[in-house]
Amino acid sequence: MASFRRKGIHLYLKQRSILQLSFLLGTEGLIFIGKVDITASALSLLMKHQIDTVFLSTNGKFNGKLTFSEKKNVFLRLKQYKLLNDYNARLSFSKEITAVKLKNQVTFLHRIKRKNKFDEQSIYKAIDNIKNLFPYIDQAKDVETLRGYEGFGAKNYFSVFGKDIIQDWAVFNGRSRNPPRDNVNAVLSFLYTLLYQRVDSAIESEDLDPYIGMFHEIDYGKRTLSFDLMEEFRVPIVDTLTISLFNLGILDKEDFRTVEFSTDSDENPLEDEGKVATGFEEEKSENCCDEKLVKSSKGVLLNEDGLRKCIEGFEKKMASTILSPSSGRTVSYWKLIREQVGVYKRFINQEESTYKPFIYR
Repeated sequence: MASFRRKGIHLYLKQRSILQLSFLLGTEGLIFIGKVDITASALSLLMKHQIDTVFLSTNGKFNGKLTFSEKKNVFLRLKQYKLLNDYNARLSFSKEITAVKLKNQVTFLHRIKRKNKFDEQSIYKAIDNIKNLFPYIDQAKDVETLRGYEGFGAKNYFSVFGKDIIQDWAVFNGRSRNPPRDNVNAVLSFLYTLLYQRVDSAIESEDLDPYIGMFHEIDYGKRTLSFDLMEEFRVPIVDTLTISLFNLGILDKEDFRTVEFSTDSDENPLEDEGKVATGFEEEKSENCCDEKLVKSSKGVLLNEDGLRKCIEGFEKKMASTILSPSSGRTVSYWKLIREQVGVYKRFINQEESTYKPFIYR
């Protein structure tokens, strides 16, 4: 088992008595995958510096996170509940989320079409099918209908998503989860989990209640707002990164493993050692987390090397820069997520008449 220990003001990850990582200064967050023995002194230092710390199982399933203080802004939460019960506000927000997610998918499909000259008809068809949804989104009378349009758009989008992957060993037969059935889905699901955690962290930093969303269905224990606000970032962050990890040869076929999922546990039955910890440093540069695994079925997961490569790629992506539509400044994707959560907070406080999600260009 890996151990996470403190020495002075630094934290160290050791596995089999070998130093793997050391960090603290500049570290904004940590992700642990698998079983890790954390000493009391190391935990104390994490809490003192309020380092966002997330725990995932070896199959990428969310196990928990450190929470440093109880949110005290009850007035902001009352505004969230009030807006949740405002039918017109909720419908308007949901239309924006649905439309922008589909627009981002269309943008990405056009990019695929420009590179793929052998199967243009199927890509054209998927694009047209998604575009045809926009008038219906504008006319929708309830959120449930919008969820249906979003699902239909996703089905068309993922029907041709794999055509952008050049590696012949990469398999993608449409979106599959719980568990992912092929190596491309394994990467998508894991990266969506990382994105979800980053959005969730930004929401909590603004003292918003992540359980009070407006588009996804409210349910016990479901951090609905985190799912709502990650939608606009699925394509520009996760989908583009997934393609790059395969096409640039960063991932190879040895980075995956086929797993038989047990009927009495939703954990990966293979060894659950503390394999990976990663720090993401400040200033450096389909829902995934609320679903249960299908019992008694085979799935494809990333192994230790694959997980590490995906995390490294994700952190580089989060550190890469883009023009922020709200501030007009060049910011990292991590800063952009924070800005968009800030825009949503202003919407809750009625400083903005509507919420404008991020549109991928």
